[in-house]
Amino acid sequence: MRILLTGAAGQVGGALRPLLQGRYEVIVPSRRQFDLSAPEAITAKLDEFKPDLIVNPAAYTSVDKAENEAALAFLVNGEAPSVMAAWAARHGVPMVHFSTDYVFDGKSRDLWREDDPTAPLSVYGASKLAGETAVRTAGGPHLIIRTAWVYAAQGANFMRTMIRIAKERDTLRVVADQFGAPTTAATIASAFTQILEQADSDLSGSFARTKGVLHLTNSGAASWFDFASAIIAGAQSRGVELKATEVIPIATSDYPTSAARPANSRLDLQRLKEVYDIKTAVWQDALDDELDAYVIQGQR
Repeated sequence: MRILLTGAAGQVGGALRPLLQGRYEVIVPSRRQFDLSAPEAITAKLDEFKPDLIVNPAAYTSVDKAENEAALAFLVNGEAPSVMAAWAARHGVPMVHFSTDYVFDGKSRDLWREDDPTAPLSVYGASKLAGETAVRTAGGPHLIIRTAWVYAAQGANFMRTMIRIAKERDTLRVVADQFGAPTTAATIASAFTQILEQADSDLSGSFARTKGVLHLTNSGAASWFDFASAIIAGAQSRGVELKATEVIPIATSDYPTSAARPANSRLDLQRLKEVYDIKTAVWQDALDDELDAYVIQGQR
């Protein structure tokens, strides 16, 4: 099977690449070769690549900047997936598209199920929802995977930011009234490869059993304050020299941002368990693995 993987330089794409390359023929174009901000060129590239499966974790992810760059966010997150999905539908090629908890408004206290109403609070969330809608309405076999609070030992993310700031400041002030499941890119990549292996040659049938949408995060829940506290404690226990000795919980109102965030980003994982019998690790265990990797790679 020939898989087109977008965004291989990103966290999820970077975690997927080595796992997929060990099992399949993987096409990994650079951003210049496959530019999601130029959707008019995508069809010709797909005609050239002729994939049997499209896997699209690439996205515009600058949540706050998107408030002032709405056109670019919708181009990358909405129009580009639309072009890919239309090509995939015409050729009967399954497409996997990665999305986000930000499609929900976060006002419910319950876990968000795949079929719950969407109501994004931000331009970023709205642009990701536009991509979901385009993939769904194209009519081809598809799987939309929503995830949340993604991080890794590499790249720009919350874990690395907290450690960097903790090396510079005596205290950290972190929001304590937004809740979700910190999720490693490695967890997402591992679960997705299991899904492909279970599907075997019937991707369309496999994706249909999910009704086209699947939630995938680590298990458990935390606030950003909980997550930051665990990061700092875990880094210190591994010998990382930090200046900060205290993490202080604050309210969302004490840390204004350009884009509104959902207060509750906890995603229901029951469909993942029922359809694929996959149960992801609790976020604390996954964090341990990622901190180990951070230390091993020399804290770069």
